[in-house]
Amino acid sequence: MTTRSKARETARLPLNQIIDGDCIEVMNRLPEGSIDLIFADPPYNLQLKGELHRPDNSRVDAVNDAWDRFASFSAYDEFTRAWLAAARRLLKPDGAIWVIGSYHNIFRVGAAMQDAGFWILNDVVWRKSNPMPNFRGKRLTNAHETLIWASRGEGSRYTFNYEALKALNEGVQMRSDWVLPICNGHERLKNEKGEKAHPTQKPESLLHRVLVATTNPGDVVLDPFFGTGTTGAVARKLGRDYIGIEREASYRGIARKRLSRIRRFDRESLEVSTSKRAEPRVPFGQLVERGLLNPGDKLYSINNRHKAKVRADGTLVGNDVKGSIHQVGAKLEGAPSCNGWTYWCFKRDGKKVPIDILRQQIRAEMAERPN
Repeated sequence: MTTRSKARETARLPLNQIIDGDCIEVMNRLPEGSIDLIFADPPYNLQLKGELHRPDNSRVDAVNDAWDRFASFSAYDEFTRAWLAAARRLLKPDGAIWVIGSYHNIFRVGAAMQDAGFWILNDVVWRKSNPMPNFRGKRLTNAHETLIWASRGEGSRYTFNYEALKALNEGVQMRSDWVLPICNGHERLKNEKGEKAHPTQKPESLLHRVLVATTNPGDVVLDPFFGTGTTGAVARKLGRDYIGIEREASYRGIARKRLSRIRRFDRESLEVSTSKRAEPRVPFGQLVERGLLNPGDKLYSINNRHKAKVRADGTLVGNDVKGSIHQVGAKLEGAPSCNGWTYWCFKRDGKKVPIDILRQQIRAEMAERPN
């Protein structure tokens, strides 16, 4: 999609706004196929039967609000199917969704997602480094929540910034268990009484990882259970557009106040490490067509053991071996495979230069072309 057509599409959306209303009704009014990513933190349906107290008899500030109460599991399932259907209609063909929940609801939600046609990519365990203890001592301390990441359908070409997550994790592949603290200190929002503004406020660190991993600057992120606006706050900082839906007036007020103080990071800071697979494909033959290399030019292996000659059709020949830059390199080395772009070099001013430099030159030119 070009920048211009994307701008026309998003012009119909209530970008960077918090919409008052029932999430299902509001989603059904928004344009179909207009959202890049949905982050959903639906009611957990905790089924609490009464207040919880610590050993000193002080009350635990748990989730006992009306929005978390459902008459039965079947009522909760009906609600889940309805909002998931509305959410899937909104996603672009290559869009994706994250849903977070606890053991009370996430298994029911996961089954409903598969029934609705979503394709589950990963489940992520958010392991809380500072969980609330189990005061009654009758169960294990509940120290994690589960996130489900799913694409709109099995064939969706969803966004995944693998290299960016690897960079966040000090060069190590990101795993599906994330150790992050719950909200506390200055991040925990309070109401006018000095109490928690929202019982299940998510930490910005969690949303930062989700949005860096699965969106790009300029993408539209929808949160149908907006609460006090963590999704919007992180989206705004990272140069994404957000749409929030929240029916509770008190949460909307706190979220608007919070968002009014958020400023986007500068454009250069929003760039993240990209996967080489996401870069435009450049065939070796294009280097020959462009005259960056010519038929008859010699290429040299990075280890100085082999050489080959460039042919007019973009193949190589060396020691009676013919084929692509990858095939010839693998054959000469007696290896099952070879990355010809990093294996072969050409000589410039007497020095060996990897042919990948020429590929990057073409990619840079492609990036500069207007949409």
